[in-house]
Amino acid sequence: MIRQDFLETAAVATTLLGAPAVGRAWGQSSAVREFRISGLAGHLAGQVTVIAAVLDSAPPDAAPISLVDHYGRSAWTDGDIHSRLNTGIREAGEQTAAVGHTTLHRQTAAALADLRERLPAEPAGRVIALPFGPWALTLDDFLATRMLEIAVHCDDLAVSLGIPTPELPRSAADTVLTLLCRWSAARHGDTALLRALARTERAPARINAL
Repeated sequence: MIRQDFLETAAVATTLLGAPAVGRAWGQSSAVREFRISGLAGHLAGQVTVIAAVLDSAPPDAAPISLVDHYGRSAWTDGDIHSRLNTGIREAGEQTAAVGHTTLHRQTAAALADLRERLPAEPAGRVIALPFGPWALTLDDFLATRMLEIAVHCDDLAVSLGIPTPELPRSAADTVLTLLCRWSAARHGDTALLRALARTERAPARINAL
């Protein structure tokens, strides 16, 4: 199910990337601080195109860690947009987008078509080496992290363009929201998340996962 959900989520991102509004606003600032539309589009496309490289990589020696541990180890979650890592993420997005809007969309669509053939054939429980971070995840968990990225950045891009945020398939949205809740609870505690969702009058000021 997670693999099909990823493919459908990637299709949503690919469709959004192909919107003429993206090309018209290419050089403008986005709703995300320090990100231009072009770099944000490149970063979004990278959530699809990175999968082939992950599938082609050699199996890691390490055992996979959990998603909560994965996010706990990820330095980009510290909120410092000017850190070396977060600056590098923006620069990588711009490098990916340097081919231009039309070519970026075409490359993303081609990557998605390739993944439609490859992902279903991958063995259950496959462990993959991350393209970042010296640890391993299962392939399915890595796909869940990419679905979260796609969901968040589709919203970022749509808001930047002043168009409706595309909706994800129900199962995919459930995966993303569950992952965000688990991550938020790991950062702030179960009680804080409970209050934010059920008792706003005594909810903490911040309950963000990201």
